[in-house]
Amino acid sequence: MIRRGVLAAVLAVVLLLGWFVSGWFTSGPLTKDTPFIVPDGSSLSSVAAKLEKDGAIRSASFFKLRARVFGAGAPIKAGEFMLPKDASPARILAIIQGDEVLRRFVTIPEGMPSIMVYERLMANPQLTGRIEVPAEGSVLPDTYEIDRGESRQAVLLRMQAAMQRTLAELWAGRAANLPVKTPEEALTLASIVEKETGKPSERSVVAGLYSNRLRQGIMLQADPTIIYPITKGKPLGRRIRQSEIQAVNDYNTYSMIGLPKGPITNPGKDSIAAVLHPAQTDALYMVADGTGGHQFASTLEQHNVNVEKWYTIRKERGDF
Repeated sequence: MIRRGVLAAVLAVVLLLGWFVSGWFTSGPLTKDTPFIVPDGSSLSSVAAKLEKDGAIRSASFFKLRARVFGAGAPIKAGEFMLPKDASPARILAIIQGDEVLRRFVTIPEGMPSIMVYERLMANPQLTGRIEVPAEGSVLPDTYEIDRGESRQAVLLRMQAAMQRTLAELWAGRAANLPVKTPEEALTLASIVEKETGKPSERSVVAGLYSNRLRQGIMLQADPTIIYPITKGKPLGRRIRQSEIQAVNDYNTYSMIGLPKGPITNPGKDSIAAVLHPAQTDALYMVADGTGGHQFASTLEQHNVNVEKWYTIRKERGDF
């Protein structure tokens, strides 16, 4: 009986291993040659999820697991690839790790500061030459097609031209009676809105709140403006110190009335549009709500209640 049990267990393991190995080399579900885009900066997890969504593989989880066991150590490359009909997971990974790129792209996410734009372009092995760190707010976040061997300066100039064009178009259609009086001021306020909320649905409300403060001569008190002079827009990685809140400089909106001297990141088109068409709101205060969004208030009393709720959430999380 023991021997039978051992044999059964061994057989089960052999069958499982056979299934695991064959699943890597067996034809996949694609019924025709299919183009597939790998965004710049993608991880194995995000690519696997996209492959499953596009019907190129049956399971993102098993693709990731098998890729880690059988896959080559080469990184996944950004660009557009052609996945052939019936391509196995092994073939797909080889394609997106290889040189079969149809088109190449570089992506600048919304809210990426210029120092990180510089680092991304300099790290791209398809580009040539050197660039300086671009002016903050001069680059439009988007996905740009690039050519192998193209100069980094040429790519950067396209990104900056796109920002100039977009800002001019949005400024021409702006709402009336805005507190920002120039495109440059709009860009600066949009950079604060971009950093203050990660929820697209909140952008216009946050823009309306800061517009109210500008009109009333109230300090903006935006935390990202404290961080920018310290890290040039990169994550701080710790809590803000009291001395940093009190610091006097050209960016800290806790120690000055009005806008900082310039943008604190590269805002996306939607954040610029939100500043130029802010929500009609009486909100003057906001605090995180624990879900990635904010609680808004028009009075200090209500704001203090919302702050206490946020402190309770943070205590429950063990933040302090």
